[in-house]
Amino acid sequence: MEVIILGSGSPLPDPERAGPSTLVRVAGYDFLFDCGRGVLMRSAAVPVLPVSFKAVLFTHLHGDHTSDFNDVVTMRWVMSPGPNPLHVIGPVGTQKFVGATLKALESDIGYRLTHHEDLKAGPELITQEVEQGVVLENGEVKITASPTDHRPVHPSVGFRVEAEGRSVVIASDTIPCDGLDSLCVDADVLIQTVIRKSLVEAVPSQRFQDILDYHSDTEDAGRTAARGRVKTLVLNHCVPAPPPGTEDEWIAEAAAHFSGKILVSHDLLRIVV
Repeated sequence: MEVIILGSGSPLPDPERAGPSTLVRVAGYDFLFDCGRGVLMRSAAVPVLPVSFKAVLFTHLHGDHTSDFNDVVTMRWVMSPGPNPLHVIGPVGTQKFVGATLKALESDIGYRLTHHEDLKAGPELITQEVEQGVVLENGEVKITASPTDHRPVHPSVGFRVEAEGRSVVIASDTIPCDGLDSLCVDADVLIQTVIRKSLVEAVPSQRFQDILDYHSDTEDAGRTAARGRVKTLVLNHCVPAPPPGTEDEWIAEAAAHFSGKILVSHDLLRIVV
């Protein structure tokens, strides 16, 4: 199993970091978790093309996690030599979001159908809304969802991918909660969105202060990893984005509560599990 952080950035535009998106490659399948800004540019660097995604899985429907879904849909469709339905999995609300995306793409789809005789129909998306339990299992890979807590962004879910005797948890944006803890038990890797509380508190902006109540900070992430007996904790989608050379500061805060391996993510970070 291999995990590749395609985008590690915060919601703010960053020339060095794409928006949040994680690729899990296992048993010959490519699973894409979230579709932040620049996802296909980063996947091209792997290289992985959108035609190969087995499924796109959304942890929640905040814009920074969904902004390039339209690009994934369009490029998968036009780059596929024949019908290639895309499985889209996410919390309640995903069906509405997918429908709205196709509606927004309606004119573009029409242009391409008119121009390319070999395109006989528009993109085919198979949408599955999930709350808790096994959401995909094919004999080689099992993916389980559990509710997380990113309110008022609700519902939100985390995912656990299990295959080849290994497990990876995609926590995304959440405060500590029972649903996340249930996913983390004895996981090999936990990928956790984090903020650094002291840095956020120092910004004189109420809008920035508001993010404190619905994200885990570095210490929260360390405690979650410790409770779950996780082997490796990956601090991801960090707010504010860590300047080069400051990664040890982030690691130290999490390490106060967790004795396992800790990484600070960057775009195209590869983790072999």
